Amino acid sequence: MPRLTSLCAPCVLVLLGGCAAPANDARATSQPVLSDDDQRMRWWREARFGMFVHWGLYAIPAGEWNGKRTPSVSEWLMYHMRIPAEEYEPLAARFNPVDFDADEWADLAADAGMRYIVITSKHHDGFALFDSAASEYDIIDASPYETDIMGEIRRAFRERDLRVGWYHSILDWHHPDANQRDGWGARPEGADWDNYRDTKLIPQVRELLTNYGTIDVVWFDGEWIGEWTEEQGRELYDLCRELQPDTLVNNRVGKGRQGMGGLTAEGAFAGDFGTPEQEVPASGLPGVDWESCMTMNDSWGYKHFDHNFKSTKQLVRTLVDVASKGGNLLLNVGPDARGRIPEESATRLREMGAWLDVHGEGIYGTEAGLLTSLPWGRSTTRRTGGETAVYLHVFDWPDDGRLLVRGLATMPRSVRRLGDEASAVAEWSDSRQESIVLLGASSPVHEACSVYELRFKGDPEVVTIPLRAGEDGALVAGAIEATISGHSLRYEADESKQCLGFWTSAEASASWPIELAPGVYRVEIELACQPGDAGSTYALSIGDQAFIEQVEATASWTDFVTVDLGTITLTGEDARTLRVSPVEIPHNAMMNLRRIRLTPVR
Repeated sequence: MPRLTSLCAPCVLVLLGGCAAPANDARATSQPVLSDDDQRMRWWREARFGMFVHWGLYAIPAGEWNGKRTPSVSEWLMYHMRIPAEEYEPLAARFNPVDFDADEWADLAADAGMRYIVITSKHHDGFALFDSAASEYDIIDASPYETDIMGEIRRAFRERDLRVGWYHSILDWHHPDANQRDGWGARPEGADWDNYRDTKLIPQVRELLTNYGTIDVVWFDGEWIGEWTEEQGRELYDLCRELQPDTLVNNRVGKGRQGMGGLTAEGAFAGDFGTPEQEVPASGLPGVDWESCMTMNDSWGYKHFDHNFKSTKQLVRTLVDVASKGGNLLLNVGPDARGRIPEESATRLREMGAWLDVHGEGIYGTEAGLLTSLPWGRSTTRRTGGETAVYLHVFDWPDDGRLLVRGLATMPRSVRRLGDEASAVAEWSDSRQESIVLLGASSPVHEACSVYELRFKGDPEVVTIPLRAGEDGALVAGAIEATISGHSLRYEADESKQCLGFWTSAEASASWPIELAPGVYRVEIELACQPGDAGSTYALSIGDQAFIEQVEATASWTDFVTVDLGTITLTGEDARTLRVSPVEIPHNAMMNLRRIRLTPVR
């Protein structure tokens, strides 16, 4: 059992706010020599937070066509409603966003604490929001608005020192040679992909990277279609870097993206960064630059009847979760047909900005947290000038105001609470030879997340602390404490869930290091599974013993029941690993898992 050897017992250090380092002190920094790629990526790695904008003709029908509402995302309306190009195209003559104000958008992004924008220059429907010589199906030639949206965005955001990126779709439902279907069935006879690529796709990419000065990001999408190849992806990446040597290009330029997880298949071209969609990789993507793109509600483009917006609290915690795993959050807004960002989105962005005004030091320029599997929140890390700052992001405030920080085995040089430095008080001990206790205020500074900075000379020592039994002899392994491996599986923090969910991959598993005395233990698992997805088989193992069980249905994904798996006899060794792994997932997902309980049998 590892000891906190750097602490003397009893060792209590009380640090008042006056002793803490000021929030914006100027410390000497020594920067390593960066490679060319590292130099290109540097601003992006420090930014951590960007604005995604999905805007186009689909904002006019706003999710509804001929009186029928789409159950899917609004920007895919043309596809899901099987609207022929000749019926969809007249929307261009109605696209007149008279309320669009690029300066207002840029001010909102700046107020939100965002550091860059990525906006749809052309989505899958083929309509371009810029003046294109390669097609008349654009904002200048086909609409009454006649203003180059991309030019306005680039000007306004650059004036506020915000970076600018273009989203551009590889596919095109409007062009007869580019994945356009005859009645959404067979490809039209004589369709010529090479013609589309050479006369529209490549020329428009050239325009976007030639006509607007410096462009910081090119964000491709639609690479899944059969006509696109890995070779074409590499050629397009090379073209972007030829035209703009410092631009960043996402992994969707190539062919190897693995589902929505943002990973790239081994041996496939990865571009400059991965693109998880609507999820945060459970353990981040170590060694890979990545960016989670997410919606605020359920649609990317404007959908007039979709008011299922995430709360500011959930969005702040998502940003923290992403940063704690070393990624960026690209958070989407879908303006309406008049060019207005919905007030539900704008309000949440301003509230996120207010949080970042106080706590942004724990987000911008940070790295993945040294402390993981924290039951009360997340951590991030910043290294400057031989010092390391560990930021503790507290989601769930302890009732007694004492925060248990497990696994941190080095005494910090200073402690402060962001936004309220004068009240930062800390008491440290090596209780049970496994923990450091932080004594804070009796209530959180911010409902969404309060942040503490612990500062060290060099990197602190972090040790793995196994879960142990409580005073009643029972051990409880909670979802938030799990170490997750594999794709898709994640912790869901919703109050109705607080579980491991999205267990869609048979390669994903959850594990907990545990320490239990020898004996007989009853094993119980708390889970939920909607009826249509029941029937998966999983293995719950402790060391070399395992239960093989089938998931039975509960009323819904939020209807949790406790299942008694029986008893298990543990002998000998003190340290073990508790693990849950899928055996077979025949439907959409295996289960939602809230906790596992091991109770001694007297």
